Amino acid sequence: MTGATMFHVPTATPLSAESSFLGLLPSSGFHMGLDPEPSESGLVSVLGGNVSRMSVPKCTYKEDFKRILLPAVYSIVFLIGLPLNSAVILKIWRLRPNLSRNNIYMLNLATADLLYVMSLPLLIYNYASHDYWPFGELTCKLVRFQFYSNMHGSIFFLTCISLQRYVGICHPFASWHKQGGRRLAWILCGSVWLVVATLCAPTFHFAGTGIQRNRTVCYDMSRPDRSLDYYPYGMALTCLGFVLPFLAVTACYCRMARLLCRPAACRSAASDEKRDKAVRMIVVVVVVFAVSFLPFHLTKTLYLLVRTMPSAPCATRNLFSVVYKCTRPFASMNSVLDPILFYFTQPQYRRSTRRFVLRVTTLKDKVSLSTKV
Repeated sequence: MTGATMFHVPTATPLSAESSFLGLLPSSGFHMGLDPEPSESGLVSVLGGNVSRMSVPKCTYKEDFKRILLPAVYSIVFLIGLPLNSAVILKIWRLRPNLSRNNIYMLNLATADLLYVMSLPLLIYNYASHDYWPFGELTCKLVRFQFYSNMHGSIFFLTCISLQRYVGICHPFASWHKQGGRRLAWILCGSVWLVVATLCAPTFHFAGTGIQRNRTVCYDMSRPDRSLDYYPYGMALTCLGFVLPFLAVTACYCRMARLLCRPAACRSAASDEKRDKAVRMIVVVVVVFAVSFLPFHLTKTLYLLVRTMPSAPCATRNLFSVVYKCTRPFASMNSVLDPILFYFTQPQYRRSTRRFVLRVTTLKDKVSLSTKV
């Protein structure tokens, strides 16, 4: 053999259930820890027919916590998010053809959440089975795509709702935003779906299955051999899919807060009811971003940065991996928090819910009374 050839050789080193290893590639890059964690790998250099194994430092990733945390959180999100989002969709759909623009955005938001919640049983089984994935390559890609498309779709639809409320509060007499009406809202929603699909489409390229510890696993971000390629895409997805909408929402809410906090005599532009509705929406959206989106993207960015530092100690890598994977399941909590946004911003829905609870309570009291008699 002429020249120098570098190739991967799988090892037979047994891996414990609680550990994984991170191989560092010399000069050209390194084998980054993913979810599930890559198995031990090394480089073998073939020079003039002589095979020599290069020194590969190993990092132990202790992640037993995620086999308890992730199934527990995903189960809660599934059990609560499925009926809540189904109820929101049914409630809004009954209002057709008199849907407001806000209801159109909420309908699309609830649809995105429902599609994601329906994929959670597969992830619950996966993590409860120690990362075992028996559902195939295509299903793995679809589930990962569902996660990111739901999250970024929710961010964009919340941004649309926030922008509309901003215009209604801060520019109540402007007519330009009222042109197009519901048709324009549907067009914007279609555009959001298109943008989200475009941003998240590379997930089908990076995510996939692999063999770890003699079983099939489903990688979250990318396969180990594509980890270096994933870094610029992951950063671009964070900037375009979170940072820009987050800045837009923050700017709108700062402007709205200044207007809503003025004395009552200076708030002729907005009625008290409209003001209270806007305040409730601001509070809920801020909670959604604070609980779901901000921690996830912050820890994900730090995790991606640490993975690109070959000199980072193993303890540092493990720390950022644990922190990131602890916040990841809470990114799915928006599927529960989004219906709460609809509840607090729709007076009719709150009234109908109270009537339903009252009927159930009254029926329960009657049944209890008849049983005693």
